Amino acid sequence: MKKYSQILLFSLIICCTSTVFSQNTDRALVQFAIEDYVNALYEVDPSKIERSVDTTLRKVGYWYDDKSGEYKDNLTMSYQQLYDLAGLWNKEGNRVTPDSPKDILIYEVNDKTATGKLTAEWGIDLFHLAKVNGQWKIMNIIWQSPPK
Repeated sequence: MKKYSQILLFSLIICCTSTVFSQNTDRALVQFAIEDYVNALYEVDPSKIERSVDTTLRKVGYWYDDKSGEYKDNLTMSYQQLYDLAGLWNKEGNRVTPDSPKDILIYEVNDKTATGKLTAEWGIDLFHLAKVNGQWKIMNIIWQSPPK
């Protein structure tokens, strides 16, 4: 009976350890996906969009127009538009400074879905990610320019 109890205890430890390891690994991979997204735009590197964003991306946003004093809403962007933007947005190197924010919060990581938030130079992005073929991909983004 003692040997059976030891085997059971050992099995439980292995199971719990692998679950915690898997959760920590997935959390890090979600973090990397969001870092790839922001770095693609900051560093003018569309290949990072390829790596981190699913081709079925749905991105919608709200940009504050200082001239009119109103938000321009429902600005949508496809995967291809985001990919193209990553090659152009900071091409002159004048949109990002060493002080540009790149703050990432991971809210939740499950076995197939995750949520996160990015505060960047252009504002705030909220993310839905999914594990697609074993890789974390950004599926949906809703964003807004910095709050007024």
